[in-house]
Amino acid sequence: MRGLPGRGGPPLDLDDSGSAAHLVSRRHAWGVALAVVALAATDYIDRQIVVSTFPYLKKEWGLSDTALGALVTTVSISIAVCALPAARLADRWGRVKTIVAMGGAWSLAALACAVSGNYAQLFGARSLLGVGEAGYAPAGAALLSGYFPQRLRATVLSVFQAAGPLGSVLGVVLGGVMIGRFGWRVTLGAFGVPGLMLALLFLKVRDYRTPAVPGTTTHGTGTDRDKELTAHQLHFQQPRLTVTLRELFRSRTAVWCYLGGALNLVVLSTLYTWLPSYLSRAYGLSSSQAGVRAALFILAGFVGSIVFGHLADRCAATRPRHRLMVPAVLAASAWGLLFTAFGVLGPGDVQYALVVAAGLPVAAALGTAPAAVIDVVHPSMRATAVGMAALVQNLFGLAVGPLLTGVLSDAFGLGKALAVMPLFCLAAAAAFRLGSRSYEKDLAAVSGDGPVATPPGTHEMELSR
Repeated sequence: MRGLPGRGGPPLDLDDSGSAAHLVSRRHAWGVALAVVALAATDYIDRQIVVSTFPYLKKEWGLSDTALGALVTTVSISIAVCALPAARLADRWGRVKTIVAMGGAWSLAALACAVSGNYAQLFGARSLLGVGEAGYAPAGAALLSGYFPQRLRATVLSVFQAAGPLGSVLGVVLGGVMIGRFGWRVTLGAFGVPGLMLALLFLKVRDYRTPAVPGTTTHGTGTDRDKELTAHQLHFQQPRLTVTLRELFRSRTAVWCYLGGALNLVVLSTLYTWLPSYLSRAYGLSSSQAGVRAALFILAGFVGSIVFGHLADRCAATRPRHRLMVPAVLAASAWGLLFTAFGVLGPGDVQYALVVAAGLPVAAALGTAPAAVIDVVHPSMRATAVGMAALVQNLFGLAVGPLLTGVLSDAFGLGKALAVMPLFCLAAAAAFRLGSRSYEKDLAAVSGDGPVATPPGTHEMELSR
C-alpha cells in the first residue's frame, strides 16, 4: 500500500518531551490509520456476520435464543480473558508484530467456523475467533496513538473504533444477502482470506519505541538513543507486572472510563446482535430485509462514533474535561430514545426512526473512552491500557449484552428485553461524568509524555533510507 511507512531505516522513537506534531507526515500517518481501520473492519465482519445465520442455525440445530446469544458472548469472553496478556505482548514484542499475528489468527478461526459440524464445534471456533481478536485493538490503538498528536487522539481513535460499526454493517448486510444464496457455512468463512491478506500487509509498517517507566527493564541491542538501529534491532520496554498494574489503576479517570465504556457496550452489543431478529419477528421481514434495516442503525453508529469523537476533541480544546462530558450527555440521550422506542411504542415507522436515531449517540464513546484512557497513562503502556479497557469492556459489556438479552427474551419476549437493556446507558453516563471530574488532574500528571516534536520531513528522511 502506497503511503505506508516501510521497514527500511531506523525505528521511530518517542520521548517524554510532549508534542503537538505528527510523529511522521500526515500522509504516512493516515495511510497507517486506513490500513488499521480496514483490518479492524474485517474483524467486526467476522464477529458480527453470525447474527445473520441465527434463523438458519435455530432451525437446523434447534437452538434457543440463549444458545444463539452465547455464540456472540463467547467471542467477548475470549477477548476479555486474553486482552491483557495480548496487550502486554504488544508493548513488549511490538505493536506491528502483534497486529500481524492476531489478524492472522482470527482469520483462520473464521475459516474454522465454516467447517463446524455441530454447535459445540462452532462455539469453540467462535471462542478462538475472540482469542485472535484480543490483541488487535490494543496494538492498533497504541500504534495510532504514537503516529498522531494528543490533540487529535479522540478523533483518530474514534475513526479506528468506527471500524466496529462499519464492519458490523457489512457483516449484517452481506450476511443477510449471502446466507440465502450460499448457506451459513460459506457466509461465516467468507472474510477469513481477506483478513489474512490485510494482516500480512502490516509486515511493511514500521513500529516506534517509547520511553521507559520507572521500574522498567529493556531488552534489545544497544542503549544509545542516538544510535541508528535497523528494524530487527527494535526493542520495547518491559515493565514489571506490579508497575503495570499500578499504572493502569493509578488514574481514577481510567477506571471510570473502563467502566463507562463497558456499560455503554452492553447496550450497543445488544442491539447489534438482536435488532435483526427483532425486526424479523416483529415486522415480519426476511433475513435480508431485516439485515438491511438493522444496518441503518449500525451505520448511524459509524457516523456517530466519528462525529462525536471529533466533537469531544473540539470541546476538550476549551476545557479538557469536556472530552468525557460529551459521551456522558450522549449516553443519557441514547437511553431516552431507546426506552421510548421499545418501552413506550410498538412496531412501526416511529419506533424504527427512534431506534436508528439512537444509533448516533449510543456509539459516541467508542473512540472517546479509550482515547481518555491513553491520555492518562504512560506512553510505554498504551497498548496494555487499551488491553485493560478491552478486558473490562468485553467481560462486563460485550459479553453481557447478547447473553442477558437472550435470557430475558426467552423469559419475557424480545421486545421487553430490548426495553430494559438501555438502562445500562444511564449507568454509563454516570461513569463518564465521574471520570470527567478527575480527568484534568490525571492528564496533568502525564502531560510530559507524548511523541517527539520533530521538524517537518525528519522522519520522511529516515523512512526513505
